[in-house]
Amino acid sequence: MALSAEQRDQVEQRIRAAIDRLLAGHIPPGGACDVKTLAREAGISRASLYRTWRHLKNEFEQRRGAAWAAGHQPDPREARMARLRDLNQRLTNKLARTHSELTLLKARHRLLLSVLAAKDDELQRLRRELSTFSRTPPIPVPEQLRGDTVVVPFKE
Repeated sequence: MALSAEQRDQVEQRIRAAIDRLLAGHIPPGGACDVKTLAREAGISRASLYRTWRHLKNEFEQRRGAAWAAGHQPDPREARMARLRDLNQRLTNKLARTHSELTLLKARHRLLLSVLAAKDDELQRLRRELSTFSRTPPIPVPEQLRGDTVVVPFKE
């Protein structure tokens, strides 16, 4: 059944009004800023929107894309999802950086533990050496080494 010119104008006005409402952020419950909701709000089938009113569907998609590009998000759910995607990306990047830092810190920790173990071994060795010196009689210090200045004999 063909539509009269008046009916076509009414349908076009309903579609344009639905476009304006959706892009203004007036999203019906259970809907989104998409072609499916546009058809439902205009009171026509999606098939009709694709076949007969394709130019209005394309206009809607272009205006919605322009709104997105300008930073305006008509659909609060889409805005929230975009925000959550951004947050997820930032947290994923932060987790990767933290993981890299943790890996470096673990490697540094292992290195410092080995250095500490080596220093402890050296300390134990020096203590053993010192204990052997304290059991033996003191070594006499030559007369030249006593006092504030050290006199080193020169041999040719």
